[in-house]
Amino acid sequence: MPKIVDPVARRRAVAQAVLSVAARQGLEHASLRNVADEARLAIGSVRHYFADHDELMTFTMRELSRRIGDRIRIHAERLLTPDGSTDRRAGTEELLAEFLPLDEARRQESALWLAFTAAAHTRPQLRPCAAEMQADLHTLMTRVLHEARRAGGLPGNMDIELESTRLAALLDGLTLQATLLPDRYPSKLLRQVLRRHLDALRAGS
Repeated sequence: MPKIVDPVARRRAVAQAVLSVAARQGLEHASLRNVADEARLAIGSVRHYFADHDELMTFTMRELSRRIGDRIRIHAERLLTPDGSTDRRAGTEELLAEFLPLDEARRQESALWLAFTAAAHTRPQLRPCAAEMQADLHTLMTRVLHEARRAGGLPGNMDIELESTRLAALLDGLTLQATLLPDRYPSKLLRQVLRRHLDALRAGS
């Protein structure tokens, strides 16, 4: 009997090969040939699942976004649907910390995401995914702050829209700096900056 191949699993395996090549050599080296070699597939097999290189890059960017989103969603559900024993302040910090490169795995993930978003400037097909990720981040920040204000953890007159933008910008800035200069921005410092910002929000400053 011929071997049955799960097309979704195979597409994700090829996307992982793109990420592996990009992590080692840079996104510009993730050619169909290099990706096929990394995935231990014939280049014709890669073309069977992806019409061209643009489709492969778009799928890989969305796959990376999905992985990040799945991890964050676990924290979001725990925080935004509390069972009475949830420490909202600690839960908020842990949720937001998931956006930061606090360990090697998340540092590599951040570097890959930055590479894809930078590529989106010259590859229009990548821009919708980058825009969706930023929109999702802003929506999540807004919901977290709304819930915190409703629970009495933030001032009632806080401008949630403005503070959501400020918080997202803080996370983006810390991620960029810590990915490029990990020795200058260790995980302890990243957490301290995040914690100080949350404390300032609570104090209304």
